[in-house]
Amino acid sequence: MRLEDLPIRDDLRGRTPYGAPQIDVPVRLNTNENPYGPSESLVADLAEAVRSQAGELNRYPDRDAVALREDLAAYLGHGLTHERVWAANGSNEVIQQILQAFGGPGRSALGFEPSYSMHPIITTGASTEWIAGSREDDFGIDPDKAIAAIEEHRPAVVFLTSPNNPTGTALDPEVIARIVEAAPGMVVVDEAYFEFAREGTPSALTLLPGNPRLIVTRTMSKAFAMAGTRLGYLAAHPAVIEALLLVRLPYHLSSLTQAAARVALAHRGELLGTVDTLRAERDATVGWLRAKGLEVADSDANFVLFGRFTDRRTVWRDMLDRGVLIREVGPPGWLRVSIGTTEEMAAFRAALEGTL
Repeated sequence: MRLEDLPIRDDLRGRTPYGAPQIDVPVRLNTNENPYGPSESLVADLAEAVRSQAGELNRYPDRDAVALREDLAAYLGHGLTHERVWAANGSNEVIQQILQAFGGPGRSALGFEPSYSMHPIITTGASTEWIAGSREDDFGIDPDKAIAAIEEHRPAVVFLTSPNNPTGTALDPEVIARIVEAAPGMVVVDEAYFEFAREGTPSALTLLPGNPRLIVTRTMSKAFAMAGTRLGYLAAHPAVIEALLLVRLPYHLSSLTQAAARVALAHRGELLGTVDTLRAERDATVGWLRAKGLEVADSDANFVLFGRFTDRRTVWRDMLDRGVLIREVGPPGWLRVSIGTTEEMAAFRAALEGTL
């Protein structure tokens, strides 16, 4: 029996699953993880939180994760309450629930590429047509062109990623506001990397008042260094949360996940304390790459897209042979490196110099 022998949906035939290479090498800089692990005190608090839940694992968790949503609302600020915040197993599940509620057969979703590769994958999985718009040469979005695409296709969902993955580009809130005004359906601003944005960069959260069809998604996988927890969340109008309740699986967030996320939020001062260090390392990496004569996209994330290479696969392989794993992703000719520790970035520079 082979995959193609199974009676899978026609729109899934010929597709390949998402997956960044998971290779055991000395320096892994390919999945945009925060390289700084939790402190001993945080680990101790996590262990205690798990221990406190262990005696009740025979019971279902809080189905609506109210306490966690209250903590998330307090972290986000902007006058949000738990009624305007939702959480799930990673921001990918949050996006999936959005598409289950607002997409579906006969509906479409529009995104502007290059961007997060999971958006079209999740869209297809939700039986929704994916429409690929385009970004400009600087990887920004021209609002007039975006509005023209919206008027042509009338999508049920529009995806905006800011800072964008894999380019690191942050969007001007005025661009987002114009798209929200033009869109007939929901607009999702994916802010998975927002905490890494340069000081003074506004969040789309500022646009929530008066825009009930706007959704802003976040994650604890990046700046919070909790990728293993799998906790994503969103902020939106309370009616949007009600819509998601119609499609979420019952008890979708385990007691242990909720407990771990709440501990992380309680330790956010420590966890987010690495952000400035990573920003500085990112900016230094951009400067170093440009000094080497490479083209580099401006980044507000914890990664840098750089090129352009005639044969990026060979460069990627040469880097891997030198013990440094980066990501072959984005437009042809470009590569992406996640920002690691000072020692890891030194290894990255040494390896790249050996390939140039």
